[in-house]
Amino acid sequence: MAAHPGGFELNRRSLIRGAGIGAVGLAGTQLLAACSGGSSGGGGAGGGGSATFGSNASDEVPKKAYAAFVSAFEKKSKDTIQTKTSDHNGFQEKISNYLQGSPDDAFTWFAGYRMRYYAKKGLVGDVSDVWSKIGSNYSDALKQASTGDDGKQYFVPNYNYPWGFFYRKSFWQSKGWEVPGTFDELVALAKKMKTAGIIPIAFADKDGWPAMGTFDYLNMRINGYQFHVDLCAHKEAWNSSKVQEVFDTWKELRTYQDPSALGLTWQEAAQKLGNKQAGMYLLGSFVTQQFTDKAVLDDIDFFPFPEVKVEGTDSVEAPIDGLMLSKKGAQNQAAKDMLAYLGTGEGQLAYWKVDSSNIMTAKDADTSGYSAFNKKLGDVIANAKHISQFFDRDALPAMASNVMIPALQNFTKSGSIDLANLETQAKSLYANQ
Repeated sequence: MAAHPGGFELNRRSLIRGAGIGAVGLAGTQLLAACSGGSSGGGGAGGGGSATFGSNASDEVPKKAYAAFVSAFEKKSKDTIQTKTSDHNGFQEKISNYLQGSPDDAFTWFAGYRMRYYAKKGLVGDVSDVWSKIGSNYSDALKQASTGDDGKQYFVPNYNYPWGFFYRKSFWQSKGWEVPGTFDELVALAKKMKTAGIIPIAFADKDGWPAMGTFDYLNMRINGYQFHVDLCAHKEAWNSSKVQEVFDTWKELRTYQDPSALGLTWQEAAQKLGNKQAGMYLLGSFVTQQFTDKAVLDDIDFFPFPEVKVEGTDSVEAPIDGLMLSKKGAQNQAAKDMLAYLGTGEGQLAYWKVDSSNIMTAKDADTSGYSAFNKKLGDVIANAKHISQFFDRDALPAMASNVMIPALQNFTKSGSIDLANLETQAKSLYANQ
């Protein structure tokens, strides 16, 4: 779920919509400033302190989950946390001006480039002292994902979640459909679904970011994880035969993706899966937040993106979400204590009990409540040789917002892609970062 950085100006269209790191105009600044606030007080260590918390968890399930986490922290610490929830996409689009204005003490964010960028710009708080307390409760990989270019930590993970294909077990059983292990089998299955009058692959790209997941998987399956990383860093050229092969392969799938994708949000596409209008859906496991009917939720299953060419299914997209501190939030003990609480199994369990679509990251988290489905998701992450964050988190944000969103939306609409133009824009953007 992308302001942009760099030594260049960005306009509203350059923002990452739905995944974003955005620079916006004065109106956007005032909007976020109105729903934000400075440090409300120190305290914390002995209880009785207070802090503000800016959350992008505007969807019903994660909103309730963060409320449960905050409530558990307040009960344990005797601190008071004022939560200010903003629209998910809007929060991300306005994050740059938010951090430079009057940000809350703590806020929801993500691991990856966009975390490191704001750390490098000095707009967020160093939480290395928090990590000195919770570090042993995380894997080395999670610590690395929370570390800025200067070697200090700026992020505390809450959960991560794999991307893959989700489907309804009973629906597939009634049709005699089987999980595909290869790309050719995936295409053959999609053809059967289309013949049966079903949308084979639910797809939604109204917000711009969801299509990046399909690109990432095809790129990693065809060219390997390292190529994905190098392309995101522009160490590989966009106008190469390797990237061309990604889109040529995608064209085979495009025939089976929902033709109304550009008018749909991911939530709307999820409903098509739940209602058996679509056969499968490539998205993160947060998709299950949309299934409030327990019978439907219990019927959901998952399989990794099938192998295409190299590395089998070794690479998995499993973005990491968590909390950060604003620059002034780093001076607020209550805010620091809240992040430290997130680094405990107890804190993460308080969240997970409400939103079980994700996988807890703390080593001491009680996973006894995991369903077979949760365990399956967790195993996919645990067994992966390579874990990617997602294109808009791994790449230069301007590349994701200015270039990839319109390019992928145009590809979704027309099936054409101008790789020479992508390379020209990439050269300019990365040269100015």
